[in-house]
Amino acid sequence: MLSIMNLHVSYGSIHALHGLHLEAPAGQIVTLIGANGAGKSSTLRAIAGLIKSKTGSIVYNGEDISSLDPAAIVRRGIALSPEGRRIFPHLTVKENLLLGAYSRSDTQGITRDMEWVFDLFPRLRERSAQKGGTLSGGEQQMLAVGRALMSRPRLVMLDEPSLGLAPLLVRDVFTIIQRINAEGCSVLLVEQNAFAALKIAHQAYVLETGRIVLQGTGQDLLADPRVREAYLGG
Repeated sequence: MLSIMNLHVSYGSIHALHGLHLEAPAGQIVTLIGANGAGKSSTLRAIAGLIKSKTGSIVYNGEDISSLDPAAIVRRGIALSPEGRRIFPHLTVKENLLLGAYSRSDTQGITRDMEWVFDLFPRLRERSAQKGGTLSGGEQQMLAVGRALMSRPRLVMLDEPSLGLAPLLVRDVFTIIQRINAEGCSVLLVEQNAFAALKIAHQAYVLETGRIVLQGTGQDLLADPRVREAYLGG
């Protein structure tokens, strides 16, 4: 589904990604772990078209999308739930979700998918007329993920979905990620909770200073002593 080859990304003089190679097969949960500043969010932003690569390719379903703008990439079937949630605080929950479907014109499908999001996140149904900025942190995270799903993506990218959440909500988030995947959506996950992310991942990559240093199945990396020492507390 997604293949990244020799990707280089810079912010001015800062070289964020150094020749990244990554594969995200259809139907899988693929996770990226690594320390802050390793290049995880830069990878997602490059795929989403929010930053442009210096060299390399991002191929999605056989098409190089590295030169496309973000709106065109969403229309191709890729959506991003960004780090920090970035909901629209003065809009209602329902209005935030409808903005996630801005690229669509199928009214019946949008209504059906909003019901799907409400089934995934019943709290959002209860808060549908409430302003986004009045939601709790956990509810705002649900809204950010739900908004991404409203474009009906074939690949959804989730950037730190459990960050700052209470332990019970963290467990719920990972259960929902598995459910989204089981219902046919591929997932590319960036997550600081390495143990939880690797536990549900089909494939996983470890980034350090913009380079892939380890890759394998989620279970393989969970058992790798280098990963355990660096990211799982030994």
